[in-house]
Amino acid sequence: MNKKSEINITVELNENNLPVSMKWTSTENNESGDCKSFFLALWDGKEQTSLHLNLWTKDMGVDEMRQFIHQMLLNQSDTLKKATGEEALAASLYDYSHEYAIKSGILKEPSKS
Repeated sequence: MNKKSEINITVELNENNLPVSMKWTSTENNESGDCKSFFLALWDGKEQTSLHLNLWTKDMGVDEMRQFIHQMLLNQSDTLKKATGEEALAASLYDYSHEYAIKSGILKEPSKS
C-alpha cells in the first residue's frame, strides 16, 4: 500500500476576496502554521506547461516579498542542481539570485577597493 500525505492551505478572504490570513497544515508530521504568502507551481505533463497560484496577505510587506522571492530563487537553483545535476545552469541561477539580492537591497554591493 502506498503512503499518502496531504498539505492543506486555508485562505481567509475579506469582502473584496483578498487574502487576510492563511494557514497551512501537513499530515506528514502533524505540523501547521500561519503564513503571509505562498507560491504554488505545478507541472502539467500532458500540456507541457506550468500552473501557478500565488497569494499573499495584505500584511506582507514589500521587503518581506523581496526576501521571499530571493529565497525561492535560491531554492530553485538548489532544486535544479539536485534534480538534473546541471551544476553550471544551477550556478547561473544562483548568480542571478545574488544579483537580485543586491538590486533589491537584501544584500549590499561589495565595495570596490
